[in-house]
Amino acid sequence: QVQLVESGGGLVQPGGSLRLSCAASGFTFNRLRMMWYRQAPGKEREMVAAITPGGGSTNYADSVKGRFAISRDNAKNTASLQMNSLKPEDTAVYYCNAWVGGMDYWGEGTLVTVSS
Repeated sequence: QVQLVESGGGLVQPGGSLRLSCAASGFTFNRLRMMWYRQAPGKEREMVAAITPGGGSTNYADSVKGRFAISRDNAKNTASLQMNSLKPEDTAVYYCNAWVGGMDYWGEGTLVTVSS
């Protein structure tokens, strides 16, 4: 079955960095676009970053451009999100997402808290 497992969240001070990882299984990873979303308390879930199957093209929400970088390792079936210059408004649960066989799959999320 399809599984997406996020890791790497935690508490970080403003200006700091974190690297999130998503371990994928149960589907042909190198054929699918991968996305990272986030949901802050009281807000709707929003897409943060996306990467094409081969990793050659990425796109980002305006709020994270220049600070976040999405990448993938198709040999290891993992997608990552490097987050730099973190701000308190980046505080949210971050989710890995993939469309597999016409169905939308999500991990359970990893909490990122940016606070001094």
